[in-house]
Amino acid sequence: MSFRIILNTRLLVLLLLVLYSVNVIPALANAEGSGLPLPRFVSLRADQVNLRTGPGVQYPVEWVYQRRDLPVEIIAEYRTWRKIRDWQSTQGWVHQSMLSGRRSVIITGKRRSIRSNADTKSPPIAQIEAGAIAYLDECPTGGGWCQVEADSIKGWLRKVEFWGAYRDEVLK
Repeated sequence: MSFRIILNTRLLVLLLLVLYSVNVIPALANAEGSGLPLPRFVSLRADQVNLRTGPGVQYPVEWVYQRRDLPVEIIAEYRTWRKIRDWQSTQGWVHQSMLSGRRSVIITGKRRSIRSNADTKSPPIAQIEAGAIAYLDECPTGGGWCQVEADSIKGWLRKVEFWGAYRDEVLK
């Protein structure tokens, strides 16, 4: 009988530890971050950024980004490390020093027309290729359009034509 009580007590303690780690440790990880809202978009600060399997230099590098200003989404934080997701849904950890608050977007799908106004009937002022990066200037309330800048050309794109801004996001 006492063997069963000891075994049940050990199982209960193990179960409590598992539940504690599942609920408390992720909450602590977020509490030790920047305090900024999650998720949020940022961009890569450097020409080469290591994407690691975990939040620290002891974790292996899984991928090396070689594109400054690529937009990424921060989805978690742990101390000075940020878990990011890119436009192709690749996820991993980078050091906060490798990220910039400057907003950029990546053109998706096919070649797009940058328009002079936030209207599909507005004349195009330039074409931008799929995979190109542009800087995000503003996304006014409603309408689903954002003003972008690419190669010193400012114009408007629909949010469905790029990755790097939330559908209902307002940016001024």
